[in-house]
Amino acid sequence: MRHRHARTSACAVIAAVGALVLTGLPGTGAAHADSTTPQAPRTAAETLSVGSTSDAVFQAMQRDLGLNRAQAERRLANEAEAGAVAGHLRNALGGSFAGAWVSGTESATLTVATTDATRLQAIRAAGARAAHVPNTLARLEAAKAGLDRASTHRAAPTASSWAVDVRTNTVQLRAADPSSARSFVAASGVDRGLVSVGATAERPRPLYDIRGGDAYYMGGGRCSVGFAITRGSQQGFATAGHCGRTGTSTTGYNQVAQGSFQASTFPGRDTAWVAANGNWTSTPYVKGQGGQNVRVAGSTQAAVGSSICRSGSTTGWHCGTIQQHNTSVTYPQGTVSGVTRTSVCAEPGDSGGSFISGSQAQGVTSGGSGNCSSGGTTFYQPINPLLQGYGLTLKTGTSGSEDPGPSEPDGTWSAGTVYEAGAQVTYGGATYRCLQSHQAQPGWEPSNAPSLWEQT
Repeated sequence: MRHRHARTSACAVIAAVGALVLTGLPGTGAAHADSTTPQAPRTAAETLSVGSTSDAVFQAMQRDLGLNRAQAERRLANEAEAGAVAGHLRNALGGSFAGAWVSGTESATLTVATTDATRLQAIRAAGARAAHVPNTLARLEAAKAGLDRASTHRAAPTASSWAVDVRTNTVQLRAADPSSARSFVAASGVDRGLVSVGATAERPRPLYDIRGGDAYYMGGGRCSVGFAITRGSQQGFATAGHCGRTGTSTTGYNQVAQGSFQASTFPGRDTAWVAANGNWTSTPYVKGQGGQNVRVAGSTQAAVGSSICRSGSTTGWHCGTIQQHNTSVTYPQGTVSGVTRTSVCAEPGDSGGSFISGSQAQGVTSGGSGNCSSGGTTFYQPINPLLQGYGLTLKTGTSGSEDPGPSEPDGTWSAGTVYEAGAQVTYGGATYRCLQSHQAQPGWEPSNAPSLWEQT
């Protein structure tokens, strides 16, 4: 009776997915093939996968996988179909299911594994390759769960990772020291025959984002990240000088070791920058209302009277207007010059945080008076002089639809340079005068940015 029921289930899955045919993508030699060749109507799975895919994804697939648009669409469609077939087969195979995977650089060849040899033909009839293996997926997942439990009361091997690998029908454990990994498996009580142990050169580490407005800590104090920056390959962030001195160590919003102050000026100016360790990555964002990411696109200075918003780790997101540029203000520690006065409120702990107008970085929070209950006045250190003074590059992001256009190598204009209003450059055989203070970046060449440059 059991075998007869198995055959009935197999027939059912053939009927359910028999119309789903997996086809490979064209080879690399077809990269310039006519993409207008008539195609069969897309299935629901194809439409879900391809129809909602953004241009940015296709561009990344071309860059990283070497696929043109037509090839990428076909691959996504095949993978969507493979997922649907695999789902149907998993339900039909029940406890004998041992995993499924897609293979092929430019195709979506589906393989489905089972421990029941009587189900192989049904898998093939559904359009997939069949693999007969000794261990069910459930058994392997139970073994992996055993290693997970062991890691809660026994230190896992250094630089290790483990997961069910359906292709090899084992739990793969990779570690810097395989002998310690084998000891770990033995102590876990997991069947050693289910675990494949091997060496790895990988050194996994946690990864964290640097985002404007997030908290960071220096000993017993707390400040806020201004803007994520880079300096060559080094990543980090700009902040206020009064938050720390050169050499001061920092931990991030999560109290994980983050980096240290590389330079700091206060009073006189209120500028500093922190170099982050390899666990932290600069991002082109500021923490906005409700924790949403606000994209930073550049650093064009806003005019007096312009709207401006501030992000800080104490009071979050608040907005107001710019009242005065190039202000000098006297704090108990001394006078700071060149700051901008605003009607935005702030409180202790917001220091160093981001001031942004639209998508344009303006500066890092310096000081002020009042609070965010009754209102107040806050000053920020403009970002462009800070970037220029320390040789930093603001981390920016642009939408995938923006085309920076061609960049001509001749002339004195240079990406990464901070230009003040009135500065003069040559580019593409013409002379231009800067209209608004900003840090130059690719796509903002004088001939492409009439709001920043005028030809003389």
